[in-house]
Amino acid sequence: MPRVSIGMPVYNGEEFLRETLDSILAQTFEDFELIISDNGSTDGTQGICKEYSERDPRIRYFRVARNMGAAWNYNRVVEPATGEYFKWAAHDDLCAPTYLEKCVDVLDNDASVVLCFPDDQDIDKEGRPIDVRRDTHVAGDLRATSPKASQRLRNLARYDHDCEEVFGLIRLDVLRKTRLIQSYTDSDRTLLGELGLYGKFHQVPEPLFFHRHHVGSSCRANPIDGGWHERARWFEPGLSNKALFSQWRQLYEYSKAIIRAPLDVVEKAKCFFWIGARYRHRMRGLLQEFGTGIKLAVTSKNGKREAQKAS
Repeated sequence: MPRVSIGMPVYNGEEFLRETLDSILAQTFEDFELIISDNGSTDGTQGICKEYSERDPRIRYFRVARNMGAAWNYNRVVEPATGEYFKWAAHDDLCAPTYLEKCVDVLDNDASVVLCFPDDQDIDKEGRPIDVRRDTHVAGDLRATSPKASQRLRNLARYDHDCEEVFGLIRLDVLRKTRLIQSYTDSDRTLLGELGLYGKFHQVPEPLFFHRHHVGSSCRANPIDGGWHERARWFEPGLSNKALFSQWRQLYEYSKAIIRAPLDVVEKAKCFFWIGARYRHRMRGLLQEFGTGIKLAVTSKNGKREAQKAS
């Protein structure tokens, strides 16, 4: 049994896939398995994955015939994982050789930490360092290092961090207690919040993760600026024409996560208080989404009636 499982969901990733695979296989910590799930790619992804899996027995390659959506594919690589720790790996990002070694060391020596991630560096298409204006990173005790679950949830549910921590090294048994990635926009933030209910996060103060920015990346191809509703089609194809209520869904999932978490009554009450406070500031967005969802539902229903009449 490998100690670490790395899951790589991929769809049409041939441009950067070789470089990413090379960075993973160059890890100084070698006791890992790499699970690749090809979401019906139509480019050269399949050939590259087969080539690498034949070369290295640590690689397991799975493929489906059609694109099932990012949420399905991210969760698919968790299913067969056998390691003690788990890490998601995007097909276009890079890891320094000591990434796993440094993060495994932290998790091995501190049972209170559920997720360990390093500092990161943005890179361009050619792999050159760049400065990208991002949401403000929440650092130190303001992030998820508090011994109190309610304080960790309060900070992880904020919208001024960019969720790169989801690509950190996670205790697999804790990850499997969560709802993983779901088919609504910003579900990665919900997942981080739920993980924070089970333990602390730890950041290795070295730039060991290299996040690539290019026109085909998920955030650039499916920008949040287009609305939570439009971005949902990246999580699951076909959802953009349905009433999704993504923000309401996130509020519901936070609530369910708090109920499931092994916390005492006082901590759970504090968690509900902070989530309630967070969404009071988003009431306008919640109401707008409700109105949009109702319109889509009515339009869809009327469309079905017209189609039945025409047939």
